[in-house]
Amino acid sequence: MSEEEHETFESVGAGASLTYPMQCSALRKNGFVVIKGRPCKIIDVSTSKTGKHGHAKVNLTATDIFTGKKLEDVSPSTHNMEVPNVTRTEYNVLDVDDGFLSLMTDAGTTKDDVKVPEGDIGKQIIDDFAAGKDLSVTVITAMGEEAVIAVKDAPKA
Repeated sequence: MSEEEHETFESVGAGASLTYPMQCSALRKNGFVVIKGRPCKIIDVSTSKTGKHGHAKVNLTATDIFTGKKLEDVSPSTHNMEVPNVTRTEYNVLDVDDGFLSLMTDAGTTKDDVKVPEGDIGKQIIDDFAAGKDLSVTVITAMGEEAVIAVKDAPKA
């Protein structure tokens, strides 16, 4: 009986959840919500009146914050829906290589796992970096995904 059992934990995190619950009636336009497992920004909220069985329904129209795809959902106003924890972070661009950005964090470390976005923003980053400009990008992160949503000239030090 002298053998002791030790539990081993493979990973250590801060315990922060990817989402948190919020009552449907508390959701507002320009807020965030999870629809069909995707983090979305709410573009329209409308409430239908209580029916014969007593629940007012909330009709949500939202766009996926990463793909831009439009999604809709209808849920009773008293039920909870998941809201993603969304963070925006500014980084300085160090290098553009093989479709990925090399970014400098505020702490001075590098971050090399952010893809160059498709479309106009990606083209602007590549063109401006090739022209020798110092760039700063805004990266939005939610539910384990991240994407560049804005680019601007870096402030002069």
